[in-house]
Amino acid sequence: MAEMTWGTTWIFILLCFEVLPVYVHMGGHYIAAVYEHHVILNSNPTIVTDRQSALELMNRNLDIYEQQVMAAAKQGAKIIVFPEDGVQGFNFTRTSIYPYLDFIPDPESLTWNPCKEESLFKDTEVLHRLSCLAEKNKVFIVANIGTKQPCKHSDPRCPPDGRYQFNTNVAFNDNGILVARYRKQNLYFEFAFDTPPQTDYTLFDTPFAGKFGLFTCFDILFYEPTVSLIKKYNVKQIAYPTAWMNQLPLLSAVEFQRAFATAFNINFLAANIHHPKLGMTGSGIYTPSKSFIYYDMESVNGKLILAEIPVTKSQNESHTDNITKPDSNTWKNVLLFHTDNNICLKEAHCEKVLLKEAQQTFPIFYGEMMYDNFTLTPITEAEGNIQVCSNSLCCYLNYQRFVLSNELYVLGVFDGLHTVHGTYYVQACVLVKCAGLDYSTCGQEVTKATGLIDFQLQGNFSTDFVFPLLLRSGVTLDFADHLGWKNNYYFMQKKGASTGLITAGLYGRWYEKD
Repeated sequence: MAEMTWGTTWIFILLCFEVLPVYVHMGGHYIAAVYEHHVILNSNPTIVTDRQSALELMNRNLDIYEQQVMAAAKQGAKIIVFPEDGVQGFNFTRTSIYPYLDFIPDPESLTWNPCKEESLFKDTEVLHRLSCLAEKNKVFIVANIGTKQPCKHSDPRCPPDGRYQFNTNVAFNDNGILVARYRKQNLYFEFAFDTPPQTDYTLFDTPFAGKFGLFTCFDILFYEPTVSLIKKYNVKQIAYPTAWMNQLPLLSAVEFQRAFATAFNINFLAANIHHPKLGMTGSGIYTPSKSFIYYDMESVNGKLILAEIPVTKSQNESHTDNITKPDSNTWKNVLLFHTDNNICLKEAHCEKVLLKEAQQTFPIFYGEMMYDNFTLTPITEAEGNIQVCSNSLCCYLNYQRFVLSNELYVLGVFDGLHTVHGTYYVQACVLVKCAGLDYSTCGQEVTKATGLIDFQLQGNFSTDFVFPLLLRSGVTLDFADHLGWKNNYYFMQKKGASTGLITAGLYGRWYEKD
């Protein structure tokens, strides 16, 4: 999803078969694996080829998949997730991708083991191989492939060529049985594929962690099917193939994957394509309290990530119940505004004081960030309180800088419809480092920072769905000390960081206004 980012010494540079440390938790747990795949691409994807040539290319990628499945299974993995477009690649036309497509039946209509029943359907060679990998290694496999489905012209949505073509996630159990099929709902300029006639809400069951949900890449930014799936079925484990182009400062892959797992209090297994020249890297295994990530803009190698994580059990809880809600005593310790050396505890009074201070002291300017016109105000002092507003959203920042580096930081707000590379409504409060000292550099891509800032950031969001972003120098992740709702305000607080701040953000999605 956009621009290229460059790694630093803070980034783990790891070889293809090297594995991140495994962390053991007492109680119910399982070992999960994701593989960030350096996909072997067709050098001329718009040229039409034949099925055999297409299979030869896909089998080269599946050979790498086989190595990774074996490596993961030997280390006890129960499930492995592979990225979007990892088998056939991307940049096809509707016609040129056709030889790469498998036929796939609806798993709910029959029980099918492609490894043992290869001849049951035509054009299922990729499904056959994935099924055999799952059965042979006794591991659940989630992969993304292209699929086809004939349709009748009596179907008003049937394309003129008489077939649907889908960007599809498939899941196999450890016996090789096809247990799930998810067809991507929110396509990202994927002209080779169709949106499914009906939205898929796809789950599959496992003996080690219960239900898993499936969706793909761009789906993560939309209510359907993503939020509906999690809320309706109370899913606590998600497998997420993606082909995500990093876009700083707010939508780096690992940054938003972490925010999503935090916001929904879930285990999130995210596998990205590894293609640094296209800005594509960033995969991870996320629990509500830990992250095991890979992000590398320099190496050309793929990466296998393994982690032993606790089972996050399903409970009857709402979205907002998943976020910390401090009691009144805790709130007095957390939500404090320092104004003229006095502490302000009354919210309504604080807003008036902060608004007065901001209007009197801090300049307002406008800058493009993530293709949106943010309202911005600079951080010019060693400590203070500032506010900036746009439409119905006001963002408040209480901060203290411990390293007065030669860096420009700004507080920004956006409350409006995002219309570039997708259309969706965003409410965002962000504290970001600018690329230079000039205001015109604010919102540009930054990967290094030295500024150490204690802060509390909050906003009066109109949506319940707010994703907390916290990114450090080297595109590394951090956790807030406190975050949650108080009345109509969502807040995030962090003190005592040891590395420079790139982004602290509250990224709200107001789905109803899309």
